[in-house]
Formats: sequence, structure tokens, C-alpha cells
Amino acid sequence: MHEGRITLTQFMNGEQRSVPGATGDFTGLINDIATASKIIANAVGKGALLAGGKDINQKIETLANTVMLEAGVATGHLAAVASEDMEGITQAQPRGKYLLTCDPLNGSGNLDINFQSGTIFSVMRAPEPKHKPKPADFLQPGKELLCAGIVQYGASTRFILTTGLGVNGFTLDRDIGEFVLTHPAIRIPEESSTFAINASNERYWEPPVRRYVQECMAGKEGARGKDFGMRWVASLVAEAYRILTRGGVFLYPHDERTREAGGRLGLIYEANPIAFIIEQAGGAAITGRNRILEITPTELHQRAPFIFGSKDEVERIRRYHQEYVEGKDLDSYDLPIFSSRSLFR
Repeated sequence: MHEGRITLTQFMNGEQRSVPGATGDFTGLINDIATASKIIANAVGKGALLAGGKDINQKIETLANTVMLEAGVATGHLAAVASEDMEGITQAQPRGKYLLTCDPLNGSGNLDINFQSGTIFSVMRAPEPKHKPKPADFLQPGKELLCAGIVQYGASTRFILTTGLGVNGFTLDRDIGEFVLTHPAIRIPEESSTFAINASNERYWEPPVRRYVQECMAGKEGARGKDFGMRWVASLVAEAYRILTRGGVFLYPHDERTREAGGRLGLIYEANPIAFIIEQAGGAAITGRNRILEITPTELHQRAPFIFGSKDEVERIRRYHQEYVEGKDLDSYDLPIFSSRSLFR
């Protein structure tokens, strides 16, 4: 081990020592998740070699789900696991005191083009650890999370973690097989000039979202007085990591097609963990109108609109939604852009 380098295991041991009465179960659980992510990273790195001529996306996505379940249920740290790729929950034996939620391989549709994917996870306390866990145990608002993390699989594998005391990033050193602290105390830059949104959905957006994007697209000549860049990589983990390191805002808002379903992204498996990380790094995360972490889920696969990033930008978007609901500043919507002309023509 190089002098001065802190591994994830060492970091968690230090966190554990600062908590009176800590048993080591939580530290053990984080190590289990880290081990699972190394296995998934290895599979993603092999790509088509592992798929054996089969659908690479489906093959590795299934493997990732299996790996996360096996890592979670066998060591006694968890009561149950809920995965985005399963309908119900998987109970653990022996039974621990924590609940794990995961999106085992977010962005798996990018694997066949050799683009970024990742794992999203969160940990919460089991309400009744001595009793048989049930799906309703997972229906806790995001503000009750004990920790959350994302693992980014790309040119390097990065493990981003918060336990409610800030956000730290670790990079996998393949020579020693350990995650090493490389990005301590991550803070989202306050100044930003990028936004991420799927522009192909423009015709379905609500007016407040159109207003925000139009102002960004107007650049220096517009109301914002500066140029913005637009990003969209179809990988929530990649978008979250970019915002953590460079700032900006991500929008997957309510639109006409997803309104009945409640939104596009999973509240428990995607929005809550990332919102927790973003807030711990100094940012904000909302539905457009409300704070994500305040929502009490009603079902495991509940969907939600999701807007997150630099605090000032998110607050601006929230304010635009509020002004629209209240009927204020209607002149902002009386533009050709909100009738027939596209933003990007």
C-alpha cells in the first residue's frame, strides 16, 4: 500500500470508530457492496467476451442483479434486498437490521456501444429487524436513508458514497483490488453553465421546463446573459457523476406521456439515492415542485419526475413551476417557442 492512500475499507473503519456502540455490521455491508461492484465491473469490462454471442445488455444486467442479491443476503447484515430488476423483495438469512435497494446496472442499454453504466444503491434501517421483512418496510421517504452510493463503470471504476456526512469518491486500483480514496469531500460547483435533458421529448414538456431550457438556449443574448452547453448521455449514473464534479442540472421532468405513471425514473431505486448524494454534496433535487427526499413512497416501483444539480439552478426551476401554477409571469410563456416552433430549429 502506498503511503498516504486510504482504502474504502480503511475509510469505513475510521467512520465506524467515530460512532459509539457501532457493531461493524454497517461497515461489513458497505464492503459487501464494494465486492459486488468489483465483480460487476469485471463483467462490464469483458463485455461481448462474457456474453458469448448473446444479448450483451441482457446477459450482464442479469448477472449484475444476481451478484447484488448474493452479496446482500448471505452475510447477515441485511434483512432484505429490493432490486429494480425484481417485482418483490428477497429476504436474507441470517436476518440483519438493514434494507438494501439497488438498480444493479443502470444504463445497461449502453453496454453494446461500450458506453458508461453504473450501479445505484441505498441502505435504510429495517423498521422491525426481528420480524419477517415485507415490501412495505422499504416505503420510507428518502430523508430516512442511512447511506447511498453510485458505482460508475467506465475507463475507471469509481465508487461514490455518502453516509450522511458529505460525499467521498473512491477509484478502483486494479493492481491491489481495492477502492482508494481519490475524491474526498466532493462539493458540487456553485457556478454552472450546462444542463442535461432529452431534447427529443420537447413537445411533451410542461411550460416551466420549456421556459428554463429556452432561456439557456438563448445564451448571452437572452435573459441569463451567458452561454450554456447541453448534455445527454442516457446514463443516470454518468449524469450524476458529471454534475458532482462539474456542476449543472439534470432534468427528467413530468411530461404528457409519463404523467399517468407518475414520472419516468424509479423513486426508490434511482431518485432517492441520487438525491441523497446530491444534497450531501451541496446540491438540490426536486420533482419540479417538491423535494424528492420528502416523498413517502406508496409502492416499490413508484415513478417520479427528477430534477437535480447545482442548488441555484434547481431553485430557479422550482420557482418557474411555482410561478406557472400561480399564474404569474405569463409573458414568459407567450412565445412562438411554446406553440409550434421547436427549440432546436
